[in-house]
Formats: sequence, structure tokens, C-alpha cells
Amino acid sequence: MKDEAKVRIEEEAIIAMLMMRAKALGKKNAAEALSYEAEDSVEFSLAPPLVSTGKDEAGLQAWFDTWEGPIGGEVRDAKLTVGGDVAFWSGLLRMTGTKTDGTEVDLWFRQTFGLVKQDGHWIVAHQHASVPFAMDGSGRALLDLEP
Repeated sequence: MKDEAKVRIEEEAIIAMLMMRAKALGKKNAAEALSYEAEDSVEFSLAPPLVSTGKDEAGLQAWFDTWEGPIGGEVRDAKLTVGGDVAFWSGLLRMTGTKTDGTEVDLWFRQTFGLVKQDGHWIVAHQHASVPFAMDGSGRALLDLEP
């Protein structure tokens, strides 16, 4: 029971961190959002390039600046596995909002985080976001899928 209680405490700490990170992203606060990431984090994002490493506050803020108002979100089918000082989170995320050009965004995508505990705090060390693509040879991203 003692180990189960410890795992539950770690799960709660991770969920709290991810909620604070999500709130910072929603408010478009690049510095705060990146404070929950490792200095040498690896990211496989929806946007190019294929892989990014480290924190890019200017790049994240530039992306935030393409949004009018806050960025909304929703999570479904989240799963968290904790083992010692590493953890794995995955789920479906919904991103909503309005771009500065007036385009309405309502996108579901897949998200995976690799987390590590450093100096007593959980941080994101690896993240991967993706959408499925059509397997008909067109390579077209399927942006209209919903859970």
C-alpha cells in the first residue's frame, strides 16, 4: 500500500504540473509554459521542423502572436504511467481558438509526454504531437477527426 500511495502522490504532482503548463499555454505565456520543460527537451511538434531541441521562447511567442485571444483546450482519454523518476503521459487534445486572420481553429490531435523528476519537480523532457494522415497515397493530414 505504501508504494501505491507514493505513486498516487507522484501522479497528482504530474497532473498539477501539466494543468499549470496548459493554463500558461492557454494564456499564451511562453516563458511560463517553457518553465515546465527541461532545458534539453526534445519536441516532435505539429509544425516543422521534424524535431526541435531545447527551449525556444521567441518561437513559441511568435506562434502565440498568431492567435486572437486565449487558446482553448480539452483532454480526452488521458493515461499516465509513473515509474520512479520517469513518467509517460498520453492523450487526445483539442485546441480551439481564433487566429489573427479570423480563422476558427477546432483541432483534435494526439499528444505524448515523457516526463522526468529533477530536483524534486516533474518536467517535460520529451513531447510528441501528431495527427493521422490519409493512407490513400495523398499524404493529406486528417484534421477533421474527433474522438
